[in-house]
Amino acid sequence: MSAELLEVKDLQVSFQVERGVKTEALKGVSFCVPENTTVALVGESGSGKSVSAMAILGLLPANALVGGQIRLAGRSLLDASAAELRALRGAQVSMIFQEPMSSLNPVFTVGEQIAEVLRLHLRLTARAARARAVQLLDEVGIPEPALRARSYPHELSGGQQQRVMIAMAIACEPRLLIADEPTTALDVTIQAQILELLRRLQRERRMSMLFITHDLSVVGELAEQVVVMRNGLVLEQGRTLEVFARPMHPYTRALLACRPSLTSRPRHLPVIADFLNDDPDSPARRLFGAGGPPGAVLAGASAPDGVLFVVPRIEQRERGLSDADPVVLDVRGLVKTFTLNDGLFSRRQVHAVRDVSFKLRRGKTLGLVGESGSGKTTVGLSLLRLHQADAGQVLFDGVDLQSLSSQQWFAYRRRLQIIFQNPYASLNPRFTVGQTLVEPMRIHAIGDDDARRIQRARELLDRVGLPADSLTRYPHEFSGGQRQRIAIARVLTLDPEVVVCDESVSALDVSVQAQVLNLLQDLQDEFGLSYLFISHDLAVVRYLADEVMVMKDGAVIEAAGSDQIYREPREEYTRRLLGAIPRGLAARVA
Repeated sequence: MSAELLEVKDLQVSFQVERGVKTEALKGVSFCVPENTTVALVGESGSGKSVSAMAILGLLPANALVGGQIRLAGRSLLDASAAELRALRGAQVSMIFQEPMSSLNPVFTVGEQIAEVLRLHLRLTARAARARAVQLLDEVGIPEPALRARSYPHELSGGQQQRVMIAMAIACEPRLLIADEPTTALDVTIQAQILELLRRLQRERRMSMLFITHDLSVVGELAEQVVVMRNGLVLEQGRTLEVFARPMHPYTRALLACRPSLTSRPRHLPVIADFLNDDPDSPARRLFGAGGPPGAVLAGASAPDGVLFVVPRIEQRERGLSDADPVVLDVRGLVKTFTLNDGLFSRRQVHAVRDVSFKLRRGKTLGLVGESGSGKTTVGLSLLRLHQADAGQVLFDGVDLQSLSSQQWFAYRRRLQIIFQNPYASLNPRFTVGQTLVEPMRIHAIGDDDARRIQRARELLDRVGLPADSLTRYPHEFSGGQRQRIAIARVLTLDPEVVVCDESVSALDVSVQAQVLNLLQDLQDEFGLSYLFISHDLAVVRYLADEVMVMKDGAVIEAAGSDQIYREPREEYTRRLLGAIPRGLAARVA
């Protein structure tokens, strides 16, 4: 039995928001991280995962009130002085944050930032620290480490930035590594590389790791133990194999069931409320019967998701295209090139989109997949003239949208809309939700007056599952999933026929993601919308798409029906994308 390296007992954290008013974030959380073991902390946003990590590191803000015990190798961290905590951070316990661009200093090279950690904690000379920084970059798999050590963060890809963060975190060989959602925003192939790197480093250095995530597929591949949190409480914990095979709490079952499967396609994905709702008419009861959701079973080779709920009565959705489906958008030979400045007198051409052609059919979904830099988003933005294509045609109702003047394009703009990835950035923080929804209707002269527009806005909020009083509130008052629903409602104000969904669910928790995917599907069924669904998450694409198009280096390398491309991928690149999808416990069983 491994000794406990980290012990958290009855941890309570509240925040003093104003005089006499406190917000409870943690309500008596207890768990342990044994020596040389990976423990996963899972739950939705707001469950208390990151607050727990910040409490361990002593990084909570000044208005935090902390009670309970946190011990690292028997030493109390809550009683440690600020100087003692500074000495521990990086040397004994370190952290990898979710967003490397927010954590790396943009004005220092990555080599300088790693060397700073070594000089501070290990007292290395400047020359020795620089040499060791290059060795660490090589250890985490960055090519040409001596050259990359002289690069600034913005000159590296997202995957490389995250590797730099990992190199910095392991520089002083800490006993405990905390990884807070380190792969959430990464492509599936880069995610697989980072997970394999963390596995290798943990094994070789015999570190303990506390891995924070909302994705149980990742947990199944990485962690020996799992702790499930919700609303500041631990609902369930134990060995990953046992918790996945026999989840005792309905919330754990819900997290396991919310993730789209690669083996089945239900008409609606289960959501958290289905499992925690005692209403006999709730969707979960209708799907699973009066006995509620059954337990999970380990999957064999025929079930790659790792865990499947035995649900024979779920209604399946058929996907696919037929020749009778009318074409709403016909894209022919689309080309887009960017000119980048490499220096004062140096420029280079980047061919973002190379001769891309496809047809989008009415009421259907075309999934567009590929790694970052493959050209997916550029295609979507070019269709809407947010980028001006260099060549090609985009035929909509027989009219080439690329050849229209700005005045002519205005008449078509309302019929083609986009849902962006980040609702935090795409909603105006100074507008109320009502103003956000009424403005596009006013611009395009939809509705006789503002009173009718407000009424329509209220109806659309109800349609996307938000209360009517949302009209008077501002975006910062909503969760990420609610903001994405507001963005969807804004798109619907214009009655579009084609919607580009640009990574519109990739930043959401799996439970919220399931709600938004169900909403998108319901809206397509009701309004006959056509989606160009851009994503690096192939499980999500398989659930939603009738046809899948794979892009690499700006070109389409493969296109086929959803079932066919997942069952019989033709290209090695497509097989590599599919092989990188987290498969939970099945990856270990195999």
